[in-house]
Amino acid sequence: MNKKLFKSTVGKHVPATNTVNSEGAPAYGFSPKHNLAQFAATGCLNHTFYATDIDQLTTVLGLCKKVDSEFIAKVAVYARTKNFMKDMPALLTAILAAEHPELFKKVFPKVVDNGKMLRNFMQTIRSGVVGRKSFGSSSKKQIRKWFDRNTDENLVWASVGNDPSMADMIKMSHPKPSTKSREALYGYFLGKEVNVEALPELVRAYEVFKKDTTLPVPNVPFQMLTSLNLNTDTWTEIAKNAPWHMTRMNLNTFKRHGVLENPDMVKMIASRLKNPELIAKAKVFPYQLMTAYKFAQDMPFEITEALQDAMEIAINNVPAIEGKVYVCLDVSGSMSAPVTGYRAGSTSEVQCVDVAALVAAAVLRKNPRAEVIPFNQEVVTSLLHLNTRDSVMTNAQKLASAGGGTNISAPIKMLNDKNAKGDLVIFISDNESWVDADIPYRGTAMMEEWSEFQSRNPQAKLVCIDLTPNSSTQALDRNDILNVGGFSDEVFNVLAAFSAGNSASEHWVKEIESIDL
Repeated sequence: MNKKLFKSTVGKHVPATNTVNSEGAPAYGFSPKHNLAQFAATGCLNHTFYATDIDQLTTVLGLCKKVDSEFIAKVAVYARTKNFMKDMPALLTAILAAEHPELFKKVFPKVVDNGKMLRNFMQTIRSGVVGRKSFGSSSKKQIRKWFDRNTDENLVWASVGNDPSMADMIKMSHPKPSTKSREALYGYFLGKEVNVEALPELVRAYEVFKKDTTLPVPNVPFQMLTSLNLNTDTWTEIAKNAPWHMTRMNLNTFKRHGVLENPDMVKMIASRLKNPELIAKAKVFPYQLMTAYKFAQDMPFEITEALQDAMEIAINNVPAIEGKVYVCLDVSGSMSAPVTGYRAGSTSEVQCVDVAALVAAAVLRKNPRAEVIPFNQEVVTSLLHLNTRDSVMTNAQKLASAGGGTNISAPIKMLNDKNAKGDLVIFISDNESWVDADIPYRGTAMMEEWSEFQSRNPQAKLVCIDLTPNSSTQALDRNDILNVGGFSDEVFNVLAAFSAGNSASEHWVKEIESIDL
């Protein structure tokens, strides 16, 4: 008998695989509900390492035919309110507009919560990808309600952007003005001659400021001011009034225009960046802070320190976990892809490996006894020992070095070889293992190794955090295994609930299904 093929295995019976991943290696396919949630939480409808934008769109449209409309609605709300995604929630809302008007009415105000989201929704409809190009009466009614519930000032802030422009959105939906100022504002957006005195005070102030930039700077979007010839004093006023995200994104602009030569301005900006309330209100992704930190190395010390403080605040809901924790971090070549996909002219500098390293460093920060195990085709031993007292930023930078193949079972095999004890094993990966594909197991190599690990640690749990849109996993969902997708800090909330014992098969799907529409 061939002992390699028929060797005895330790632990629970491992189910046979039922699909292959993008590398053609054995894998477990997600259920349609989990698959839709995975794409909604990670997909930005841009080209990724393994999937084109068309592939993602086709997959999502197909999955929506396999699940009920109420679940589509809940995924749309979850993806927007928990994962802070933009394109996917807009797409799912557009699908509901075409197929389920009653659910659409419930979902629209939860998903379309600002001008950018309205623009995404309207462009999705008029593209025709959901089966219609025209806005039905239900869609127009909800869009008009959106205009009605926003103030004149909110509409000015929402007017920045194209495809469609604010003028296009007004022409397509025909909102009815309820005040003289709103009537004048709509005319202003449409480029019509209007009674200037009837315009909202903010717009009047902007038009006057364009003629005399020595006047006080109006509180209009940053983009409406950049084309004007402004001096340092004016840029200082802009910086004083800038919202949190504008501040984060324009640190170099402020530096270039001399704003940061003023110590009082440096102090004020640093204070804003690390303000807990403003960070929470901005719904900031921790990786956005990492990006700002990367590009702020020649900034005043107070600002780089403030960004590190902001990071510590932003990852504050990472759970402190009882027992021994291992964090397995994928640093293989495919993890060098941009976390939000390749976009012509605006590809993110942040790679999947950066986000994975950030999550690993954040878990380590809250769980000093945790061990981080970086891997590609094997465990990267040179990165095994990190200083838990280093900042999240510092440890994340040490870990973010992508290269090599993917062997997702390597960390657990190393733990098994050491007869290690543990309570929770966390993987952060794009889940496309292939180096271990030729091992003659019934299931994946990862499931076989996990079965052996759990035979020594019967209460142990495995969490697989996936950063990319795909349709399979190396570890099958069950009561001791959680698969969750996304790169917002919502994954920490799900991780906390799961590790605290609120476990069941398809745990993440049940979290989404619990949403009250």
